[in-house]
Amino acid sequence: MNKAYIFVFGGISTITLSIFLFVLAPRIQVAVIDKEAVSAQTPYTENELRGRQSYIENGCVYCHSQQVRDPVAGADQHFGWGRPSLPSDYIYDKPHLLGTMRTGPDLSNIGSRQPSRDWHHLHLYDPRSLVEWSIMPGFPFMYDVVVSVESPKEGAIRIPGKTDHWIIPKEEAEDLVSYMMSLKRDREPMKASEVAQ
Repeated sequence: MNKAYIFVFGGISTITLSIFLFVLAPRIQVAVIDKEAVSAQTPYTENELRGRQSYIENGCVYCHSQQVRDPVAGADQHFGWGRPSLPSDYIYDKPHLLGTMRTGPDLSNIGSRQPSRDWHHLHLYDPRSLVEWSIMPGFPFMYDVVVSVESPKEGAIRIPGKTDHWIIPKEEAEDLVSYMMSLKRDREPMKASEVAQ
């Protein structure tokens, strides 16, 4: 018991180090974030919110992330997924859909990388019709298929390789594609002083 001061000193050192690592260090990191930055994102529309819900319900979040890592932590920028994600990118997201898996590509800025509505619908209907090696499941239940030489309806999309087969997106598919096309988290945030002008 003569060396009880060693245990006391060790305990106090451990608690002090823990407080620094888990309380003070994160606060210092957050303080470095530019307080003047205003999100470049816009609030979701009703269609986009319904599409976001469909994204959750159909399990897209299990295979796709929505966070571009910093170049020191990964090769995301090399893949062409855009600038590293910023806290302001998620200002309208509740819950946040960052994802933990990358079975498929990151979708943070899929709206900028792939701005074609038809491409998104064909990819949802049959991913392998556009990306031969894709392991993504198709979502044909979101579409009606019509056989016709002419376009059967405005918004109908011809299935590649089939001159007389068309898909007509249902409301759920339109909403999901609206949400996907709204994901443009590659824009740089503005300064509050720039917004006021």
